[in-house]
Amino acid sequence: MNWIFEPWPWYVSGPLIALIMFLLLFVDKQFGMSSNLRTMCTIGGAGKKADFFAFDWKSQRWNLVVVLGAIIGGFLGAHVLTNDPSVAINPDTIATLEGLGFENAGDTFLPEQLFGLEAFSSIKSLLILLGGGLMIGFGSRYAGGCTSGHAISGLSNLQLPSLIAVIGFFIGGLVMIHLLFPLIF
Repeated sequence: MNWIFEPWPWYVSGPLIALIMFLLLFVDKQFGMSSNLRTMCTIGGAGKKADFFAFDWKSQRWNLVVVLGAIIGGFLGAHVLTNDPSVAINPDTIATLEGLGFENAGDTFLPEQLFGLEAFSSIKSLLILLGGGLMIGFGSRYAGGCTSGHAISGLSNLQLPSLIAVIGFFIGGLVMIHLLFPLIF
């Protein structure tokens, strides 16, 4: 069972993703996580207030099961199938992050300075979390989908807008980490 504790190689995980995408194409479904927020808002009654939420949410029930599976899988992966929670990142990156005030860089996936309980006592951390969440939420809806929807589902359908979105995601990530991140921290 030790093989399950290690990251799976590309030649196993890649074909599994391709198989899932083929099955979704075969049954005429689109994969993506951000569309589930729209579905949950519709279930909550938002369709009475905005036309964007007025659609048949029951046709998207299958995708809510995907979200539930991602939550359960993430929990099991983090708490049951992880021997070592540290992250294998470049020592230069660790030194840079420590210089910016991240004391546990490389020890965990989520830095305590941003995601620990003390983040809720700092105005700066709260503004970063709320602002980032709003930008991600707005951006994914404005782009017509999130990174997983465009990069996995859209590219497998050979959609040009998804290719443009994925290129934009990478450019945005590079701008964030090289220009904005040092200014914020």
